[in-house]
Amino acid sequence: VTMVRRGLLAWVSRVVLLLVLLCCAVSVLYMLACTPKGDEEQLGLPRANGPTGKEGYQAALQEWEEQHRSYISSLKRQIAQLKEELQERSERLKNTQYHPSDAGLGLEQGPPEKTQADLLAFLHSQVDKAEVHAGVKLATEYAAVPFDSFTLQKVYQLETGLTRHPEEKPVRKDKRDELVEAIESALETLNGPAEGSPNQRPYSASDFIEGIYRTERDKGTLYELTFKGEQKHEFRRLVLFRPFGPIMKVKQEKLNMANTLINVIVPLARRADKFRQFMQNFREMCIQQDGRIHLTVVYFGKEEMNEVKGILENTSKAANFRNFTFIQLNGEFSRGKGLDVGARFWKGSNVLLFFCDVDIYFTSEFLNTCRLNTQPGKKVFYPVLFSQYNPGIIYGHHDAVPPLEQQLVIKKETGFWRDFGFGMTCQYRSDFINIGGFDLDIKGWGGEDVHLYRKYLHSNLIVVRTPVRGLFHLWHEKRCVDELTPEQYKMCMQSKAMNEASHGQLGMLVFRHEIEAHLRKQKQKTSSKKT
Repeated sequence: VTMVRRGLLAWVSRVVLLLVLLCCAVSVLYMLACTPKGDEEQLGLPRANGPTGKEGYQAALQEWEEQHRSYISSLKRQIAQLKEELQERSERLKNTQYHPSDAGLGLEQGPPEKTQADLLAFLHSQVDKAEVHAGVKLATEYAAVPFDSFTLQKVYQLETGLTRHPEEKPVRKDKRDELVEAIESALETLNGPAEGSPNQRPYSASDFIEGIYRTERDKGTLYELTFKGEQKHEFRRLVLFRPFGPIMKVKQEKLNMANTLINVIVPLARRADKFRQFMQNFREMCIQQDGRIHLTVVYFGKEEMNEVKGILENTSKAANFRNFTFIQLNGEFSRGKGLDVGARFWKGSNVLLFFCDVDIYFTSEFLNTCRLNTQPGKKVFYPVLFSQYNPGIIYGHHDAVPPLEQQLVIKKETGFWRDFGFGMTCQYRSDFINIGGFDLDIKGWGGEDVHLYRKYLHSNLIVVRTPVRGLFHLWHEKRCVDELTPEQYKMCMQSKAMNEASHGQLGMLVFRHEIEAHLRKQKQKTSSKKT
């Protein structure tokens, strides 16, 4: 009986299974037969029995596949970039003790989820504070933060300085990467599944027309990017904002510079009068005020040498100063060779070097700035000095020229930041030796300082580059000799042109005849009225 029951159960199970399979097959056939004709169109695909048939399906599927493949590649790049940034931040945080209160958020240390939520809220508040959705009331026309504009190839900028141009390709890597990242982020948004319809064409960098951007330094950077649209006279605009995070405490240290000696190295040939003026400044700032200075003078040739040595000896006797070295070299003047010889001549412990010229004026405050911005094996200092215009042009005539100390005022009428010069620099002797020193094949004026600067840029040392208020280049007439190479001669003439006066002052010289004629007419009118 048991065997019969088991057989019946097995037979019934098979029948039920067959009935289920049969019902499924009938359901599938019914759905295929009753599918509305518009479903293919709703999916953005051609009908199977339409004019394109199988080829249409394949073309549409291929287009969809390419779009999603492009989107997946974009996501992979973002993931790789985020992983790299996360690793860099993790390495930084190993040496940084960070607490939420350090960030300037006024938060107590709490769970990570709360800290992240507070940080996200802070970043969103940066958008609300910036001029993104609405303008703000400004006190004057000069308080407005202007935009710079850009295309795929060029940036059009207002703040140009002397080394940059109104239109240029971004040279600095951080600026170039910033703009490329903004364009890529906009393209990812445009091509994302949530943004477009299935029939939307994919956007690429060639669709980018132009963008504008500006930075509010306490809030972030605003980007407005414009792309070609689907139709003629149609555009797509994306507004992006890169919020600045809260200030984060990285390091706090106590620095004692009491025993940090600076070896000031001056290469020289002739120019005894200029050296006398230099030593007057050196005596006041280095000997009387600072007191932690050694002077090395590297002199080329023998013309005026005795006069230069006499100036040194007189200063030594008058100020009881013995910390100087005089090195005499034969041959033609080479600034790079003079500085290199002076640096290598030092036999004591590792010393801080200041490469200087005879027409430089510096304050005792600058000497401490030199110490604070250098560190052996880690940092070198390349200050941007303020270059003085021709006093004879600035003050009108020789009798009106004030004393030197009164001339050294940082204004656009009196001079300019010499941001194309790299000759004045502070660096430790060990770093100078390890980097390979100067290129001694360079003769005469210019070139050797840029070559050394580039070597530091290609190294792992931090290069500190900033304008300083206590370092001045005194005006002197510049002669560009025929022995210079064409490139050196061009650099010398450019420097000579920039040294004379500001654009406004040179314009007054160019139009002085018209100005004088106007003044004569005014005097004639005044005298005729009196009569």
